[in-house]
Amino acid sequence: MASATPTAAAAPLTRDQVVPSRRRIKLPPWLEVAKPRLIPLLLATTLGGMALSEGWPLSSPRLACTLGGGALASAAAGVLNCLWEQELDGRMQRTSGRALPSGRLSPTAAFAGAVSCTLAAATLLVSGVNCLAAGLSLLGLCSYVLLYTALLKPRTTQNIVIGGVAGAIPPLVGAAAATGHVGLSGWWLFALVMVWTPAHFWALALLLRDDYRAVGIPMLPVVKGPVVTARAIRRYGWATALLSLLGVVALPEGGVLYGLLVIPFNGRLLQMVEHLAQDPSSSERAKGLFRWSILYLFGICLLLILSRQSDAALLDAQVRGWMLMLTGGFSGTSA
Repeated sequence: MASATPTAAAAPLTRDQVVPSRRRIKLPPWLEVAKPRLIPLLLATTLGGMALSEGWPLSSPRLACTLGGGALASAAAGVLNCLWEQELDGRMQRTSGRALPSGRLSPTAAFAGAVSCTLAAATLLVSGVNCLAAGLSLLGLCSYVLLYTALLKPRTTQNIVIGGVAGAIPPLVGAAAATGHVGLSGWWLFALVMVWTPAHFWALALLLRDDYRAVGIPMLPVVKGPVVTARAIRRYGWATALLSLLGVVALPEGGVLYGLLVIPFNGRLLQMVEHLAQDPSSSERAKGLFRWSILYLFGICLLLILSRQSDAALLDAQVRGWMLMLTGGFSGTSA
């Protein structure tokens, strides 16, 4: 019997296949370069930073100015990133149709938009919030464009580990907006986002490694391969889960509720990183982890906000009362 003809290798996934909303919703060129799909998660972590502070809840005007300024700064960073990588995007099949390399938007118009967004963000944050929040927001913009995009991305496999600082700054902006300074709780959420970022991004890079390889970008899956990458994702996934537990003490109140509700989030995250470690070449497992990691960080921020409600504070007080009763009972027995 003749041997069966080998099946052709599966075509590499495109970003549209990984993130289906990109196919369903086509944005106008001026909005596409601002990368608006990234902004909601950045604003969620900003709210998380606020919820960790004693200044929560913020007044409506200050809240609106903080989120508006953060969105504008993020949009400016996205446009500048697209400008810097215009030539690179033009060389890759999956990105050649983007607004700048395809000619649907001129570089001059994009740069003018980036400058306008930056000035508007600074004005809004300085006038409606405070100078610290404005400075941190602009630091995040510069970190993304200069540190990650220009310096680290084309040079090292650790680009997202170090460059992840850009995505971790919004919690500091939120804390600064709420209190005028950044306390330990704000730095905890900053650290959590930093540790979360590599596992999140490398799951996507596993899916798009052929694209990165074609243009010489040294992403970890390109240089080290899927097995090493999956092991690294596993380490960062466990670190994320463990670090997330410190939210119990980082919250001014409501830590008990947060601690109870974060357990299933961490359980699912660890399950998915372990599954990927067992089969690093599985695109379905990498895709599932990438999508869940986004929901995971949204969920953490939602838990932080829910934990600042009055009912959560009441639960804290009840648990402390039970603990005092138990310790009092033990001490009485020992006496």
